[in-house]
Amino acid sequence: MNTKMKVFFIGAGPGDPELITIKAAKTIAKCEVIIYAGSLVSEEIIKNYAQKDALVFNSATMTLKDIIAVIVEANKNNQSVARIHTGDPSIYGSIAEQIRDLNELNIAWEVIPGVSSFQAAAATLGQELTLPELSQTIIITRVEGRTPMPSSEKLNILAKAKATMVFFLSSNIELVKSIVRELTPFYGSDCPSWVVYRASWPDQKILKTNLKNLEQEMSKSSINLQSIIFVGEVLGKCDFENSKLYSEQFAHLYRDIEK
Repeated sequence: MNTKMKVFFIGAGPGDPELITIKAAKTIAKCEVIIYAGSLVSEEIIKNYAQKDALVFNSATMTLKDIIAVIVEANKNNQSVARIHTGDPSIYGSIAEQIRDLNELNIAWEVIPGVSSFQAAAATLGQELTLPELSQTIIITRVEGRTPMPSSEKLNILAKAKATMVFFLSSNIELVKSIVRELTPFYGSDCPSWVVYRASWPDQKILKTNLKNLEQEMSKSSINLQSIIFVGEVLGKCDFENSKLYSEQFAHLYRDIEK
């Protein structure tokens, strides 16, 4: 194994070039080769942090075979690679197959986490996704499309929990129809359903509606890609129980109950 060269799978955040970690920025700066998801990662990140003479590749036009070929060549030249993904690479990041290939080639790698687009979307909404006695669980999923879902993860099964649902890769209107159809029997047609398009980008859009009107409102807004869809009773809720964390009646390691 080349002892110097390494491939860094870097989460670049949701879009805003300032929503990148210090570690990610420092790592990009020391890599001689950059492969970035150009359709989703801001070019400002490359301009701000990459070496001026770095070899830069846009993976939007590349296949897995192409990406690995660039990495293999970098390995021969003892050059480290910044493989820059949008959001956090652990969520729908397609890093697993790249890592598998690198393991087979005995090429060193490391993952640097990033801010996920669903976190940026929730921040944009000013919304906590877990509220006491309403929902303490977040289900991050997608609607079945060209990528089939495991049978145990069909929407009508996940919906039984009535947890806060977060949908990636599901804003195509045909997929939205599936969300409405499968969730309505469990959540009810009036359940809040909010959408954030391109969270943290300059052209970000926010749509607040309910399950009953979700399809119609998304069609009117022409939102059909790069969106996060939230469904759950926590959205916009004001009448909920306070957390025990700051309760005067709740003692923990750092605070005793006043006598």
